[in-house]
Amino acid sequence: MSGKTLILGYDAVSSLGSDLETQWRRAASGESGIGPLTRFPLSDDFPVRVAGQVEEVDARPYPFLQPREMAHWTSPVFAYALLTVHRALKRSGLDITPGIAPRVAVTFSSAVGGQDAVLKADRQMIAENKLPNPFANPNSCINMVGGKVSILTGATGPICATITACATGVSSMIIGGMMIQQHLADVVIAGAVDFPLVEPILAGFATMNGAYRPKEGQPHEAPEKVSRPFSANRRGFVVSEGAGAVILASPDFVRAHGLAARIELAGFGMTSDAGHFVAPKLATVERCIAIAIADAGLAPADVHAVNAHATSTKIGDKVEADALERIFGTNVPPVSANKSQLGHAMGASSAIETILAMEGMQRDTVLPTVNYEPDPAIRLDCVPGAARKVHQEFVLKNAFGFGGCNACLILRRIA
Repeated sequence: MSGKTLILGYDAVSSLGSDLETQWRRAASGESGIGPLTRFPLSDDFPVRVAGQVEEVDARPYPFLQPREMAHWTSPVFAYALLTVHRALKRSGLDITPGIAPRVAVTFSSAVGGQDAVLKADRQMIAENKLPNPFANPNSCINMVGGKVSILTGATGPICATITACATGVSSMIIGGMMIQQHLADVVIAGAVDFPLVEPILAGFATMNGAYRPKEGQPHEAPEKVSRPFSANRRGFVVSEGAGAVILASPDFVRAHGLAARIELAGFGMTSDAGHFVAPKLATVERCIAIAIADAGLAPADVHAVNAHATSTKIGDKVEADALERIFGTNVPPVSANKSQLGHAMGASSAIETILAMEGMQRDTVLPTVNYEPDPAIRLDCVPGAARKVHQEFVLKNAFGFGGCNACLILRRIA
């Protein structure tokens, strides 16, 4: 255990709820957080009608979220990043004092960042011929999310933005683990946040044929039914919002400070497809999974469950399923696709899903893949419909992003 990285605490917000217990309860009950898109008025011809939206959080208990503090930080990525980091630190039992602050790193990041702030400034310039306020650019600067986390916590160790599109959350944890293993930090605040429900981003995903749309001439389906990873009738992903924070630490630090950890980051892998800009490549996805398993010192048969990337795209789901079959043969462990319930929160999705996977490990529960209709070309046990009791010591978490960014984790339950 001396060479590994421990996980002290975590917290998330997602379309399933603003507190972790609610999210777990709803996920384990097979509920969906996906509903009608209401973030902005929709024209009759706007192509996206559904989303996974995060409910507003009561900011009153949190001094750092008061109007005076957040007046200039208008993009929601900041408020929800700070909230989840604050709560994850509380769960960890760690107080970042001036004495340990230089050994606390920040890899908390975002795939999309505060593009809503740039859009608002652009519209204001066009409509009112008014220049942007001085905080427009800082709101849109992706690494400013980690910067604000550092300011909130007082962490003065290494800081970087680990932007790997939809794999950002897992990449943040991997880079954090590397920092600990290289003795650059004793503690890392990892995770990701994304609130991408703005018009051009959603419309852009639609024109890429990535975001869910019904078949031509067919009516819109019930929102909670349209995210269906690995299913024969999958028709693209549902864009969502969310944030997830994970506190990593070295075993020596945990012991020295009398802290407790129940999950270990036992292994990880990263590869690049060096191929298509969005379509994944089987060989490099398979290799990423294999590297993570080998890094943990395991054989495939040692893995008890898989938390899949599984966005609901035709090509992406098939490549991931084929890679799992190549790794595990005919004994692929149960595969959970959380995006069937959460939607796709871009870079934050893999952080939130990792947190749900860790909760499941401690509760001996694998979450369901809802809306599942078997695809003859995909031979996986997707835990359809209802959560399942499964003891899990080792879990594989997959995350794949635009640009061919592949990142996989092996999580180990240690208590």
